[in-house]
Amino acid sequence: MCYDEAMSNFHVSLKKVVDDSYDIAIGADLFETLKADLCHGLMGKIRRFAIITDDLVKPLYADGIASLLSEAGFETEIFTIPHGEKNKTREKKAWLEDAMLSKGFRRDCAVIAVGGGVVTDLAGFTAGTFGRGVPFLNYATTLLAAADASVGGKTAVDTPLATNLIGLFYQPKKVYIDVKAWETLPERELRSGLAETIKHACMADAAFFAYLEEHLDTLLSVSRPGSAQEKEVQRAVCMHIAEKNCQIKYQVVEQDEKETSGLRETLNLGHTVGRAVETVSDYRLLHGEAVAIGLLFQARLGEKSGYLSADEVSRIKALLEKAGLPTEIPDDIDRETLVKKLYTDKKVRNGAIRFVFQKGIGQMMCFEDGSYARAVSETEVRSVL
Repeated sequence: MCYDEAMSNFHVSLKKVVDDSYDIAIGADLFETLKADLCHGLMGKIRRFAIITDDLVKPLYADGIASLLSEAGFETEIFTIPHGEKNKTREKKAWLEDAMLSKGFRRDCAVIAVGGGVVTDLAGFTAGTFGRGVPFLNYATTLLAAADASVGGKTAVDTPLATNLIGLFYQPKKVYIDVKAWETLPERELRSGLAETIKHACMADAAFFAYLEEHLDTLLSVSRPGSAQEKEVQRAVCMHIAEKNCQIKYQVVEQDEKETSGLRETLNLGHTVGRAVETVSDYRLLHGEAVAIGLLFQARLGEKSGYLSADEVSRIKALLEKAGLPTEIPDDIDRETLVKKLYTDKKVRNGAIRFVFQKGIGQMMCFEDGSYARAVSETEVRSVL
């Protein structure tokens, strides 16, 4: 403690080491695995769980999980939001909090998110602030959630002015990626989920990119009837893709968990234009569809700067099209509105639009100042638009 006639100063030292490590279980039919983990003390003495899901996933998975846990002696309550990105809002978070409070949930509870990225984002954010923070689990039922929401601990909501800028870093206690759930996805949702997977291959693994070129058709056939042998092959492909997604994202998050060094910005590959397109389309485009457009946009912009060859851009375009994803900005999206929307991107600094770029296929550009994003003028953007 330091004292003089003008002022006093008291230093509060709160240094601590936090271990936020967690496991990711990847497999098919993981209900029993989840139950066993809870029975063996994964969440300590907690016996009460708020299961957060959406109206599409509830009858498929959330109801079954709630029933199984209730039979095991746990107390569960399901809270259901409407599906879709439009519902990842502050208003829905407030509704969840009020609903949980009205059912008597307090600090002695935990949250289980069952669903895709919207649910895991919203449920994780809710868990991070409810009672000043309660533990949560993610049970990911979509390819998109497996690729984008299983590693990293980013939780957030969207606002009319920006996406994912209101939130916090909050790690789950465990993640479950149920690849059998991919078999129940509508084909459009499955294809949309592939965009983040292709993004990971573009930014970090040329061999994985080639694997996707070869095995994409197998993945896309998971929802169709097939023999036991065919299903075994499909599951193997799904497992490999899920593992590679986790591995690639983890390699970035491990080095830059809270976006302090700039490396984590590389995970926004394709998202600068992608998020803007998604929002300006009023979410008519799914997240992965918009990201696919953004991926090809940055590739074309990068080609102009010499970061990629024309052949590499063609391979990216061909893989996105093979996945059934759009690659061009829809004609009905106003270009001026889109350009203005780019200024709400998370990477904007001092009023300048910034992009991260691929370096060929399987690497990212790191610029002379050590940053992974560079300012891009409106003129450059418009040259591709």
